[in-house]
Order: sequence, then structure tokens, then C-alpha cells
Amino acid sequence: MKYEIIVVGGGHAGCEAALASSRKNHKTLLITSNINNIADMACNPSIGGSAKGVVVREIDALGGEMGKVSDRSQIQIKKLNSRKGPAVQALRAQIDKIVYPKIMIETLKNQINLEILEGMVEDLIIENNIVKGVILQDKRVIKSDCVILTTGTYLKSDVLIGSTRTRKGPHDEKPSLYLSDNLKKIGFKIIRLKTGTPPRIDKKTIDFTKTRIEKGDDIHLNFNHDYYYDYDSKNQEPCYLTYTNSKLHEIIHENLNKSSMYGGLKDITSVGPRYCPSIEDKVVRFSDKDRHQIFLEPESRYYDDIYIQGLSTSMPHDIQTRLVHSIEGLENAKILKYAYAIEYDAINPTQIKQNLETKLIENLYTAGQINGTSGYEEAACQGLLAGINASLKLEGKEPLILKRNEAYIGVLIDDLIIKGVTDPYRLLTSRAEYRLLLRHDNADIRLRQKGYEVGLISEEIYSKFQDKLKKIKQLLEILKNTKLTPTEEINEYLVSINSAILKDGITMYDLLKRPEIKISNFKKFIELPFEPEIIEQVEINIKYEGYINKANKDVEKMLKLEEKKIPDTIDYDKIHNLANEATQKLKEVRPTSIGQALRISGVNPADISILMIYLKKGDKNE
Repeated sequence: MKYEIIVVGGGHAGCEAALASSRKNHKTLLITSNINNIADMACNPSIGGSAKGVVVREIDALGGEMGKVSDRSQIQIKKLNSRKGPAVQALRAQIDKIVYPKIMIETLKNQINLEILEGMVEDLIIENNIVKGVILQDKRVIKSDCVILTTGTYLKSDVLIGSTRTRKGPHDEKPSLYLSDNLKKIGFKIIRLKTGTPPRIDKKTIDFTKTRIEKGDDIHLNFNHDYYYDYDSKNQEPCYLTYTNSKLHEIIHENLNKSSMYGGLKDITSVGPRYCPSIEDKVVRFSDKDRHQIFLEPESRYYDDIYIQGLSTSMPHDIQTRLVHSIEGLENAKILKYAYAIEYDAINPTQIKQNLETKLIENLYTAGQINGTSGYEEAACQGLLAGINASLKLEGKEPLILKRNEAYIGVLIDDLIIKGVTDPYRLLTSRAEYRLLLRHDNADIRLRQKGYEVGLISEEIYSKFQDKLKKIKQLLEILKNTKLTPTEEINEYLVSINSAILKDGITMYDLLKRPEIKISNFKKFIELPFEPEIIEQVEINIKYEGYINKANKDVEKMLKLEEKKIPDTIDYDKIHNLANEATQKLKEVRPTSIGQALRISGVNPADISILMIYLKKGDKNE
């Protein structure tokens, strides 16, 4: 039997890829080694967070599934950095590890054009550098027009604990033993990466009186833009905060040689996540810190496992027990699951294009941790884009390429293909130079049109979106055309909210530029029947108008450089006076524009000037 698209792997990237392609009416097969592990949350019980929460909103705006399932399975939700500016605000939800995969599996099983097969892909069918299907471990051959690899941490994975190395995947699953070797034979550069997970402990054995409670927000919050998923904001599961201490740090220093990463194993070549380090790394690298935060996070309403956020380790079990019991509140905690590190193969992401198709093999796409990223959200957004772009290619249409000023997803993919990775990539607000434009509140305004154009947004939802845009325009017009005069009533009110009195008439639009003034203040003088999200959007655009305009001017400069295309056929060896490192990097990455070339590490402004002169000469170079 032949399919149009085969998706290999049922993690967060695989789920989004399979749903996107099947919803675009392409016959899709999702192959996973264990159906029960589809959409598994092998590590932390949360979705969202700084930058990541914006990505989930972007996935939703494009027509993906993660936001919807997160809303239906969350047990606590809050908006991070709500007291700071909108550029760094994002949602973070504690997720029920039982409910989330259950909903996602049901969604996949009910999706037309989609079949699920349990099996292990061992090799690819390649003809004339075009992928034609996959070969399973049992030697079954399944043909397809496109293949999307979303293999997570299963490529030749090893679980590391102390001085032991065991070839297996998360949950003691069988790893993929041959696929990465076969990719290497094709010509892919394979890299070795590492991640880890902390212990889980029994909730009933924690002394919460020694910790600080961390509750969710008491207002209704959703990742999804379109549906109101109701929940009892007063009945959210709390998290708790405690800290490491000198005793724990002493235990680590005394037993550092027993950690897999610090001497327990001598053959480790992989690199762990820089922004989610093990507790050993934190204690060693930040020796000036007296303590580090430890969050106790519930994994489900249905069982008592508590995830110890911040205590990822590869220490032996007996040392892990001592570490846990040294923490205030956990002196008598019962460990239900021990921590471990996991090593796995990935490909160097400079070998993929902006549409996530590989440069070496046509119609072969990769998404998620195989591309060197970490995190559920980073994986899901890549899976969505891979599913969309594989479908668009089959339809003979241009791919969906998100620019750095359009989405965090665009930042992530651009970083991967231009800079590559040396450790598992994590998305951060600091990676986005236009983060004021890439906000939590405007994800749908940025991306919903694109989701509609690629066919993942229904007419009903698109109509609601158009209505929202009309209301935003209406409110802006009201604020621009309504003038307040310095009456006694108005000035008394302004004084009551600690704002300066009016001496002349002023529009509500201009008055809103005062930091202490909100649209809600105007309801005393004028009826404004608009939903909170409309008011929030307008308020942000007015208050940050100057900064937004500056960011847009910077974007214009960037886009001009992106418009200066570099032909695929360029021979960098023929460009005289380019630095050797620049030549090497340009040949490896093969940027499609001057803008991309500028972002390559090792290519300096002088190299760019030489490259631009060469391109201007055009045919004269021949």
C-alpha cells in the first residue's frame, strides 16, 4: 500500500505533522514504536513558559493541535511576567500526563485520511536522491511520496545512570538501532546529544509546611484562540517551591566522579542542554550560588507522582536518594522513579532547508529533537511546519516560510539551519530580536491568515478572526475620535487614579499613552462594549506605539537583506579574498540570502561585503 506522506514517530512533532497533512487531505501514515506512547510527556509535566508559551499560541493560530489539547488537560495555568512588558509575557500550564496523551490519541484516531501503524522504521527507500518510502524492522516496505522523520530521543539512545550505560529509550522502550546509521550512510552528519530528567517522588511523603505554595492565576486563561475551555480556576493543582542547600552541594562535590557526566562514564561525547542543566552542572558552574530553586510539580490528578523540577541528574540511585532527602521538605520523601540522562543521535540541522526538507534527499523532512532541539513546544511547531510544507510540495505550491519578524517558530527554524547546534536548542525570548512584535497577545493577528491560506483554519474560525480585526479597528477609531476636555469631573477622576489633570482637550488615544491610564478608565465616560482581548490588543499597540514603529523599521532593513538572494549554484571557492572560515561555513550552510549569510557564525561583515560585490558582478564572474 502507498501513502502520500509517512510520519515516523508519534511524539509532539509527529502528532502535529500527521494531523496537518491529513487535514490537508493527504493520505497519511503515522508509524510509532508504541501506540500507547503517542504524545507522551517523558520529561516535565508542563507546556509553555517563557517564549515557549508564545510558540504554543502560534501553533494554534496556524491550525495546530497542541494549544487545544493543553487547555483541555491543564491542571494549573498562569501568565508569566504579567508585571513586565508584553514582549516577555507567556502562558505556562501544568499538564495532566494521563489526560494529554489520551486526548491526542483520540484526536489522531478520529482524523480522516490518517492511519496509525505500530512498528520501527529501520531504513529509507531512496531513488535518485528522492525518498520513496520506508523499510520497517520486520522488513516490510511501505511506499510514500514524502517522509517526515520525528524520531525524538530514540535514535541509538542510551540511558545513563552513574557508571551504567543501557541501550534503551525513555520508559525502557526499545530504541531505534539502525536508522541513524543508515542516515549517515546517505551522507547526513550525525551528532550526539544528551538530555535528562529528575526523580519523581510520592506526594504523600512531602512536608509541604517547609515549602512555599505556587498557585495558578485566578483568571481564565487559554492557549487556544477560538474556544473557551472552561475550568474551575479555584480548583487548580498547586506547585510548591523549595531550594537546594549547602548539604546537597556538599553531597554532589563528594560524589561528582559517580555522575555519568563527570567521570562515571568515560566514553561520553554528547553535550547536554545549556539552559536546562543537571543539578551537578548547576552546582559546579554556579559555585557562587548558595542555593538553587526546586519546584515540586504534580504530574496528574490521577496519581501522586511529583516531578522535582530543577533536580535533573545522572547520579547513581543511592546518591539520588541522599540528594532528595537533603532538601527541605523532602527529608522523608519516597522516590517513585529515579532520574537518568539519555544520549541519542540527531542530525546537524544545517543540512535542512527553511521548509524543513533535507538538502541531501528530496521529499524527506525532519522535525523535533532529530534536528537538535529540546522541548515539547519546539518539537510540535517543527512538526506542524513539516506537515504543512510536505503537503504544499505535493500540491505544487510554495512552502510556508516564517520570517524572524513573523513568529518565534521562524526564529527557531532560522537559528537551526543557519547556526546549527552544539547542545539541545531551547527557544528563549533573547533569541528573538523582534520580540516586541512576537507577542503572546497577537499570535493570531500575525499568523491566522497564513493558517487559513494553507487550509488548516476553517471558514467559521476565519470569520471570527475577521470579526476580531474589525472590532480592533472600531475601538481604535473610537479612541482617536473621542476627545476629553478638562472638565471638573474628568480632572477629579484623573487625580483619583494618580494621573495629571488636563489643561487642554486630548483624545482618548493620546491619553492612553500615559502609563497609568487604561482603557477601562474610560468606561466611566463612554460605553466601550468590547471583549477583553480586543481591549488588550489595542492598549498594547497604543502604549508601545513608538517601540513597535522602531522595531518595524529594523524589520524593513532586515527584509531588504533577505531580498538579496544568493543563487543555489554559487561556487564559494571562486570568490577571492573570502576568509577560509567564511568559505567553509558558507559552503556548509548554503544560505539563500545575504540576510541569512550575515547570521552565520564565522562570517564577518568584511566577508559579506566581498560576497555582495561578487554577486553584483553577476555574469562577469564567469
